[in-house]
Amino acid sequence: MRQALPLTVLVLGLVSFFNDLASEMVVPLIPVLLATILAAGPVALGLVEGVADTVASFLKLWSGRHSDLIGGRRKGLTVIGYTVSNLARPLIAVVGSWPALLLVRSIDRMGKGIRTAPRDALLADSTPPQRIGFAFGYQRAMDNGGAVLGALVAAAVLHFSGIPLEDVILLSAIPGAVAILLLGGGVREVQRPPNHKTPARISLSPHHLSPQIRRYLLTLSLFTLARATETFILLRAYQLGMDVVQVLLLWASIHAAKSSTGMGGGRLADKLGRRPVLFIGWAAYGCNYALFAMVESLPLLWAVALSYGLFFGFSEGAERAQINDMTIADERGTAFGWYNLATGISAIPAGLLFGWIWEEVGAPYAFGFSACIAIAATTLLATWVYRGTPWRSS
Repeated sequence: MRQALPLTVLVLGLVSFFNDLASEMVVPLIPVLLATILAAGPVALGLVEGVADTVASFLKLWSGRHSDLIGGRRKGLTVIGYTVSNLARPLIAVVGSWPALLLVRSIDRMGKGIRTAPRDALLADSTPPQRIGFAFGYQRAMDNGGAVLGALVAAAVLHFSGIPLEDVILLSAIPGAVAILLLGGGVREVQRPPNHKTPARISLSPHHLSPQIRRYLLTLSLFTLARATETFILLRAYQLGMDVVQVLLLWASIHAAKSSTGMGGGRLADKLGRRPVLFIGWAAYGCNYALFAMVESLPLLWAVALSYGLFFGFSEGAERAQINDMTIADERGTAFGWYNLATGISAIPAGLLFGWIWEEVGAPYAFGFSACIAIAATTLLATWVYRGTPWRSS
């Protein structure tokens, strides 16, 4: 009989579900909002998403380290982060220009930056070591499940009520409030032993990390250059003739595919090790982006988008579980902060470069460039990150 996940982990999954329900009522509308109401193009989209993600990434490092320095008390920072995001996000409904959108979106992502590393560390603190991959897979599956429902709710409201985009964005405040209430009432801190001593100082220097985790984070940063915001997939769909409701349904389908493979991929990472699961997920990402470069019809776009979602969700849990494996409990928040910084520091150049290539020579070249970077990162993952270790040992 499989061991059940702890209550704190289950509630954190529900928090992610409702928060992403709120978020994904808004995010897939951003490229449409830029292209229509705000009259901006791919470079503006890349700048908005890239700056927002990078701002969040630096805060993730600070908040993760701070949660270690205060004795592993993660909940307070997690509550603050979710609250900031869910107060800022509905304000996207009232922006009048893309710079204003950039500001509000950055505040939204600041909340994500404050909460993410402490939340991931809290989840790891609460989970038996042999279930870490499954716990992160569950959390990512719930996150993606909320994204599915959020996009479907937005599509249904737009289709059946005829209200403007701005009003749909305002309605996202409701599930956001549910997420905050669940977090405040249902999550408990992990109690440290009475004789436990919190380290007086935890270094922020990357040289403090083990050589293997440094190699992993450098490779992850390269892979992030390929992982430009998924809203470019929606922009491509919109350019190929999808209306707004169809774009929302595509977004929901991508996240449904991610959610369907999240827990299975996490369980497999616990059983076989993180390395084979990460290799499959990253290699599939590169192949799918190569296929996006060839897409010129909506049926093919649907097929590739679903394949992308299946393989992306498959490796999400393993990616985070690997960080947990490479660190100790007292420095877990800092390690997750470095992980999130690595995945975000490349966000601005990734978004701007993707958007610039798109505008200068076309969408197929932008997707093709990302595919090449992803395959290069996958090669480094297989040959450099785990050098000297058996295939199934990590």
